[in-house]
Amino acid sequence: MNKTININLAGTFFHIDEDAYNKLQRYLNAIRRSFTDSQGRDEIIADIEARISELFTEKMENDRQVIGMKQLDEVIAVMGQPEDYLVDDEIFEDEPKKEKPRTRTYKQLFRDTDNQYISGVSSGLGHYLGIDAVWIRILWIILTFFSGGSLILIYILLWVLIPAAQTTAEKLEMRGKPVNISNIEKKVKEGFDDVTDKVKNADYEGMGKKAKSGATSFFEAIGNIIAFFFKIIIKFIGIILIIVAAATLIGLFVGFFSVGIADIVHFPGWDLADMANVTGVPLWVVSMLAFFAIGIPFFFLLILGLKILVDNLKSIGRTAKYSLLGLWLLSIISLIVIGAKEAAEHAFEGSISEKKELYISPADTLKVAMAANEAYEDRLFRNSNVNIVYGDNGNDKLYSEEVYLNIRRSNDSVAYIKIEKESHGNSYANARAHASDIEFNYTLLGNQLALDEFFLTDLDAKFRDQNVFITLYLPEGAVVDLDDSTYDYISSRIRLDQDFYRRSAAGKLWKIGEGNRLICLNCPEKSSDTDEDESNKLIINEDGVDINVKSNDGKFKVKIDEDGVEVKTNEQ
Repeated sequence: MNKTININLAGTFFHIDEDAYNKLQRYLNAIRRSFTDSQGRDEIIADIEARISELFTEKMENDRQVIGMKQLDEVIAVMGQPEDYLVDDEIFEDEPKKEKPRTRTYKQLFRDTDNQYISGVSSGLGHYLGIDAVWIRILWIILTFFSGGSLILIYILLWVLIPAAQTTAEKLEMRGKPVNISNIEKKVKEGFDDVTDKVKNADYEGMGKKAKSGATSFFEAIGNIIAFFFKIIIKFIGIILIIVAAATLIGLFVGFFSVGIADIVHFPGWDLADMANVTGVPLWVVSMLAFFAIGIPFFFLLILGLKILVDNLKSIGRTAKYSLLGLWLLSIISLIVIGAKEAAEHAFEGSISEKKELYISPADTLKVAMAANEAYEDRLFRNSNVNIVYGDNGNDKLYSEEVYLNIRRSNDSVAYIKIEKESHGNSYANARAHASDIEFNYTLLGNQLALDEFFLTDLDAKFRDQNVFITLYLPEGAVVDLDDSTYDYISSRIRLDQDFYRRSAAGKLWKIGEGNRLICLNCPEKSSDTDEDESNKLIINEDGVDINVKSNDGKFKVKIDEDGVEVKTNEQ
């Protein structure tokens, strides 16, 4: 069992065997001693460690793999031995003498920023392809001219995608040279020598004359043109940001001012908008929070647009920035809390119902109509399904026409009426309590049933999706006459024969048939012309399948529904 040591090599974490760690440490110490008097010693050692880290990473199959002697020997074979290896030969005396293996190198594509005119793309391609960078630049110019300038986009794309050769190892890989100790040392020393030569041999007088004359190279001119177009685009973006941000802020301010004033002053009808707010938080507060939550980001966009257009625009200050950021976070959190509370108030659905017998004669036709209240109609704020009734002495009510009528067959010979009141709340009990507050009435005089076309509830209950469902249970064979006033109140659950739409039940006589289906008694019969027009038809809907085929030999009809299969054939 071997001991494992954790090391940090050039910023990368490795698990390494203890024997391999000791050998790696001796190896690095030997390298340091060989560069004791070398210029750039620290940079050389750092590049060597970075290269060893890269080689370790390439040889690891997973993050938990331990670096052993085998992997270390392979890395040392690639990197090579330090110049004083013979002096420290006793350090590696346990190793047999081996021939230095030939390492196969591959060129990597980088941008050569040391020899760049614009971005170093051409110089990097020259190293990769083994061509002088001058020919690459001439080729760019020719192709850009013949492509109408579209090749500039490709150049910019390469500029963005190709990384720049920054480290010594990357610069060696760019030239296809092995990244070992010798080459790293040479490259670092070349960099120091180049800097020294440039400082010693610089023609300061010539450079001063060049700066005074303002002469620029061809590639610098192209760069200036590209930069000019970029500046135009950026300025245009700044203008768009200012217009959008300013328009949004003005709209938010007008909206906040309107909502705030309407809520504080209580304009007529504003209470209706407040009916949807079941949290109890004043609408002007919600409007103010929305103003800050949306307006502050657009305010910063406005500042950004101004900074793009105005170079010397002063900053609003760090204190103002952090204050606005804190106010924005507070507004966002508050809106989330209010929204969650609003959703919680509609999370549960509760209902209460009552079922009463209708004392009508089985031989009589039950006439059903919807009854309005003229007193309420004069006090409604506006004409819609949900309104507010302004009563005397502040006795205001929420008025709703969400009333639905359905007719079904009863299981016996007795007629019933079932009134189901439904509402939402933050709990099942709370929802049932709100449902019980719903006020709905009906009257039965003889065989005439008058149903309120509305229901009332207290304003404190707010709007919680309240509904009233009316179900008439009538014996099979009973006849019901639906008044025209029931047109808007007939439920989609009602089942009618002859594929009638639910609202078409209003103004007609209906007989209770089997399977809760209503059979029309006074609907117009289809004429022979209509039969001919509707021959060769295929109807498939929720009521079943109806096939009617007519030929010279006669008619063939198949009808499939819940009552079974009906097949009819007859001659003309």
